[in-house]
Amino acid sequence: MSPAFRTMDVEPRTKGVLLEPFVHQVGGHSCVLRFNETTLCKPLVPREHQFYETLPAEMRKFTPQYKAVLIFVRFADEFGASGNIETKEQGVVSVRFEEDEDRNLCLIAYPLKGDHATVDIVDNSDCEPKSKLLRWTNKKHHVLETEKSPKDWVRQHRKEEKMKSHKLEEEFEWLKKSEVLYYSVEKKGNISSQLKHYNPWSMKCHQQQLQRMKENAKHRNQYKFILLENLTSRYEVPCVLDLKMGTRQHGDDASEEKAANQIRKCQQSTSAVIGVRVCGMQVYQAGTGQLMFMNKYHGRKLSVQGFKEALFQFFHNGRYLRRELLGPVLKKLTELKAVLERQESYRFYSSSLLVIYDGKEWPEVTLDSDAEDLEDLSEESADESAGAYAYKPTGASSVDVRMIDFAHTTCRLYGEDSVVHEGQDAGYIFGLQSLIDIVTDISEDSGE
Repeated sequence: MSPAFRTMDVEPRTKGVLLEPFVHQVGGHSCVLRFNETTLCKPLVPREHQFYETLPAEMRKFTPQYKAVLIFVRFADEFGASGNIETKEQGVVSVRFEEDEDRNLCLIAYPLKGDHATVDIVDNSDCEPKSKLLRWTNKKHHVLETEKSPKDWVRQHRKEEKMKSHKLEEEFEWLKKSEVLYYSVEKKGNISSQLKHYNPWSMKCHQQQLQRMKENAKHRNQYKFILLENLTSRYEVPCVLDLKMGTRQHGDDASEEKAANQIRKCQQSTSAVIGVRVCGMQVYQAGTGQLMFMNKYHGRKLSVQGFKEALFQFFHNGRYLRRELLGPVLKKLTELKAVLERQESYRFYSSSLLVIYDGKEWPEVTLDSDAEDLEDLSEESADESAGAYAYKPTGASSVDVRMIDFAHTTCRLYGEDSVVHEGQDAGYIFGLQSLIDIVTDISEDSGE
């Protein structure tokens, strides 16, 4: 695997990367964090990690890139000389929470080798203060150098954190009831900078992750996270649709209670009827200058007709339908379906499909390259060889379709699984065909 990041000089005292909430997370329950502009990290689940390590080459264009960090191991000999004794790539980091000087909790990523290694990317100059609950400090010494253990910290702040936890639960109940939210952004100025703060679902997941880590602090304060491509990084105003795919959501290892719960959710939603349901949505509506957020609770309640209307709304900017996006989406969905039809024994239980495009429209730019060349370039956007874009993406290059979330994926290559399936994942492919049919209907009804 090629290094995902270039080497940078770092100060000796700096050993970690300050993580921020990833504000474009619209679905799921696992916390996704921003490592840097092009890279995200999420809690390591062995099965998902194994999937990224072994996935077939033809599927890679339909999943986030599994990224590597360049690690330098420092040494100092008995005569005072120092240098690098090892350089390696690592797609997994260690994450723990620490206090800053204002007693705000920060999540910090470290190399797995701990204090003897340094992550090569440590530039956190673009971190911005958030609300008091979500604040990320910009001060020079952002982590207190203290001998106080996490266990002592939890004991000292137990009462305060219990009150915060109760308040947080109330806020999440409000979010559950407010299934569709609208947030007005300024039409003047930089819209993308305003998007950094206002996705309620991402904040929910982030605070729940912090809460879990604090509750476990007396036993452990070190978690493994994997590094993945930030699929939204090349869009100024990302519009994101998270679709839960397939007619079955529970893994083979699910308990009876868990399986029954997931079966009920499928039966009571569009999952059972068309093999897909809305798990989350973020859309910029240029006509009103608003961001619309739809969460999974609303998605579960939609009828098939409601699902079609939600899909239409996702491609509508408040003034007109973004017709130029429909053809490219259909092309990618059809390609993905063909790829999955060739995969033997895979089951992508509880996996999602992301559809992403830029809510900010760019004037078309004519280049001395054909459309196929431009699409090839867009597929390699995460590759260093692609470099910076010399044009603003339009048409096929402005839409992305990717599979995510593989914590319950299985296939015969895994070896230790007690259940080995044969043939295609018919439920997932059924959902893809439903999507293709619905997007085709939208395209034809709109005069395409």
